[in-house]
Amino acid sequence: MTSMLNRLLLSRRRALQGGAALGVSALAAAPVAQAAAATASDAELQRLFKDPIWNRDTRARLEGDTAPGKFVHGYATGVVHSVRPGEVIKPLFGFEVFSGLRVLKQPDGSWQRLCRELVFYRDLKTGAILEEWDNPFIGERVKVVDIANDPFNYVISEWYPDPPSYGGLNKDKPPRRPFVLPWGLINDTVTLDTDIHLFYPSALQPDKWPRESAGPTNQVSEMFRYFMRREDVLNPKLTHLPHNGVWARLTPWLPWMLMGQTPGHIYYMGRFSSIESPEQAPPQVLARVKERYPKYLTAPDKWVDPSLSSLENYAREQKPAPRKP
Repeated sequence: MTSMLNRLLLSRRRALQGGAALGVSALAAAPVAQAAAATASDAELQRLFKDPIWNRDTRARLEGDTAPGKFVHGYATGVVHSVRPGEVIKPLFGFEVFSGLRVLKQPDGSWQRLCRELVFYRDLKTGAILEEWDNPFIGERVKVVDIANDPFNYVISEWYPDPPSYGGLNKDKPPRRPFVLPWGLINDTVTLDTDIHLFYPSALQPDKWPRESAGPTNQVSEMFRYFMRREDVLNPKLTHLPHNGVWARLTPWLPWMLMGQTPGHIYYMGRFSSIESPEQAPPQVLARVKERYPKYLTAPDKWVDPSLSSLENYAREQKPAPRKP
């Protein structure tokens, strides 16, 4: 755990040791100290929330498992919607996310966050994972392209990381600032809100990708809302923080939808959690991973560049669709 939490534990242990001098044994005091850590006051917890080192190490425990050699899987599910001017938002298809994530401690105390992730799309009526989809907006059956991002890495330190560069396309470099995240507390639940908003040149330029490209730039936002048990956050024995949450993503039309520069965009909305093993994912998701993407059953074990999003990977791996007659 972090130095600030250790200082909190130390101060409480000293108080307990004073009790031991009055006849309370150190052996009996140890579990009491652990219980004290799990019942830190709101004021003590709020002080931890403002410590960049505590933020760094707690975020590493949330994203991965800080025990040497261990990693975690993530799972998310939800619905992809269309957002078009002049009409109601419409659900289009479901999505399923499966990921493997590892954190590696570095000599300077930072953590390399190593991740690979998959996204499949499913039929809302049957639940089947889609290979093709009837696009009602263009009257065509289109080929569905899975998302397979490997890697998607960044460094967790006491400073906010730079936004992803996406192979050099995103050149935004905000000022350096301490890594203090917007934690919250609702009764015995610790919350965390993390948002990212990007606007950068698209790897799918309209002149080369007339049917896939939503325009010369990408406007993308992702919003995560995490929920953790207070006692877990304050438990130094937990090297991974179990959590649940909700995730929203706003992005241009998916390129395989062949919407071109039709006004509107895509809205993902779903829920996520870490899972203890791949078998906790839905059977059809796990079967797809094993059949097509078996390396995603484990997390990466070393840093690799570049980290690209699904749009950059699409530009590298797919070919432009034929123009409509």
